[in-house]
Amino acid sequence: MAKKTYDLLFKLLLIGDSGVGKTCVLFRFSDDAFNTTFISTIGIDFKIKTVELQGKKIKLQIWDTAGQERFHTITTSYYRGAMGIMLVYDITNGKSFENISKWLRNIDEHANEDVERMLLGNKCDMDDKRVVPKGKGEQIAREHGIRFFETSAKANINIEKAFLTLAEDILRKSFLRCASEGDVYTIY
Repeated sequence: MAKKTYDLLFKLLLIGDSGVGKTCVLFRFSDDAFNTTFISTIGIDFKIKTVELQGKKIKLQIWDTAGQERFHTITTSYYRGAMGIMLVYDITNGKSFENISKWLRNIDEHANEDVERMLLGNKCDMDDKRVVPKGKGEQIAREHGIRFFETSAKANINIEKAFLTLAEDILRKSFLRCASEGDVYTIY
């Protein structure tokens, strides 16, 4: 039997409208690559990256969902096991921001109630085409008690920071849950 090369496995999910850059965000984080060719995700895809946080090797299994409505029934089934969900909109696309409330309802309906959520305003390198002010993203994040980052997969802005912050929040929550259940953990 193969030896396990990680301590914890976190399932993360990227959701948001089609074309907001979910796949580019994922590829920038997992492969440190950016592709200018837009190919719409069909259904669902995933990548794996192992990171080290607080002395633990954490395998991140990151699922990239299709944003189109026709894949909705397929993609919502992936919400259930997710420990963290990144909700992505495009700062140059007002409709993708308006749809944030719809995506948040989907999380409430289909994900575990203790799922960590994060809002990403992607394509912040395109400030000259911006239609969604940063303050609007910060406001909706505050209203829902979730973290917010503006990111750019192309310019590699806040991508790694966002993923590592989400993983740290999940790790903290899992330690707190174990502590409240009486399990003993030593955190170095």
